[in-house]
Amino acid sequence: MFTVLISLIVLFSALLIILILVQNPKGGGISGEFSSGGATQMFGVQKTGDLVEQLTWGFSISILVLVLLTNFTLSSVNSDATQSVNVEKAAGKTLPASPAPSPVAPAK
Repeated sequence: MFTVLISLIVLFSALLIILILVQNPKGGGISGEFSSGGATQMFGVQKTGDLVEQLTWGFSISILVLVLLTNFTLSSVNSDATQSVNVEKAAGKTLPASPAPSPVAPAK
């Protein structure tokens, strides 16, 4: 399950990167390709921009949800198994006994 979630996160991240690179903040990008000629009548510039924006939001939200699911999956796996290596090492160490305070000689 964990491997499937990680694979989906990587796939959605790659698709989100491609979508962001396709967009142009000044209104060009994939929307600009349809602005001239008969394609405007068929798709419409505004609808293409809306589609790209909706896909961007969808992939972003999907990645967020998958990361949260991965965190819960990882937490349930760790609760069944042993603790982390650092926690085990910290539990095994003992603090050294503090040395007795040395008596302070009075100043002459």
